[in-house]
Amino acid sequence: MTGKQRGGIFTKLRSREELSDQPDHSLVGVVTMPEIKVSPARSIGRRVLWALLALAAAVVIVYVDRGGYRDSSKQGPLSWLDCLYYATVSLSTTGYGDITPVTATARLVNIVLITPLRVLFLVVLVGTTLSVLTERSRQVFRIQRWRTKVRDHVVVIGYGTKGRSAVGALLGEGTDPGQVVVVDTDQWALEAASGLGCVTVHGSGTRSDVLRVAGTNRARAIVVAPSRDDTAVLVTLTARELAPKAQIAASIRETENVHLLRQSGADSVVVSSETAGRLLGMATSTPNVVDMVEDLLTPDAGLAIAERDVERAEIGGSPRYLPDLVLGVVRGGRLYRVDAPEADTIERGDRLLYVRKVTPATE
Repeated sequence: MTGKQRGGIFTKLRSREELSDQPDHSLVGVVTMPEIKVSPARSIGRRVLWALLALAAAVVIVYVDRGGYRDSSKQGPLSWLDCLYYATVSLSTTGYGDITPVTATARLVNIVLITPLRVLFLVVLVGTTLSVLTERSRQVFRIQRWRTKVRDHVVVIGYGTKGRSAVGALLGEGTDPGQVVVVDTDQWALEAASGLGCVTVHGSGTRSDVLRVAGTNRARAIVVAPSRDDTAVLVTLTARELAPKAQIAASIRETENVHLLRQSGADSVVVSSETAGRLLGMATSTPNVVDMVEDLLTPDAGLAIAERDVERAEIGGSPRYLPDLVLGVVRGGRLYRVDAPEADTIERGDRLLYVRKVTPATE
């Protein structure tokens, strides 16, 4: 792709309204933070606790300044019970009327029985409205805090079949769902990703401002998994400009487009149709081999391919004689198969690709 074409693409993208320049409250509905699940009993208990703390603070304030209050039913300063009564009717917005409890017993009954009924009435009357208002405020606060702190996360662009599988593999390998950001234009797909605990951004991955909102410039890895090859090329080009050092893995359908992804900045390119076709061909003659490949690619159980640093005791030895089944050696960012001459001896700083046994979570 020529510099002129590349410049023209980005000029067109920047001419649109920049989401990344909008205030955080404008991103509600674009960015969705995963919900923190709390049991109803715990949620109600927490609110009751805050209400009791507020009531206690009001009682102390009134008692400290009790000389400034007068009770028409008796002479002298207010008692603790008087202050508690005054604070209770004040916080419940009851105020003072022509009928007021006079005796201590009546006031105690008012505190113990009448006040809970007032609170229940207020919750039923305005609870829904307050919930809507506070939910939006919480979303704004959580988006603001997330955008400030997000670092070294994984951005998955496209949540179709390939994107869902990529997210499943990340979570299966132990990645925190909060460290996975899914970008897509399909609201149903984003709701499914949010249900897994992922952060979601509604928008096209071809737009640089959408990728900025997803924190692509601070991501450690980017997965490009749209349904079209031309979209994958443009997304990769946009992501590479924003994140020069991030690891970009892209998926396409046709082999002839691999060089376009490479030129656009992809570090790894997976040809989905060719890989699937190769497995289908193998299944006609060696179905057990296909089952083994599927097992290796599934991180939840059975066997899986993993990568680790070499241990000090392994330096200088051969990867063929290790307890682990080693498939390759990564040295200086380049992969050497275990039968390559360069992989005969393990060196300091190498990483090993090996087959490990996965223990199911139910065991």
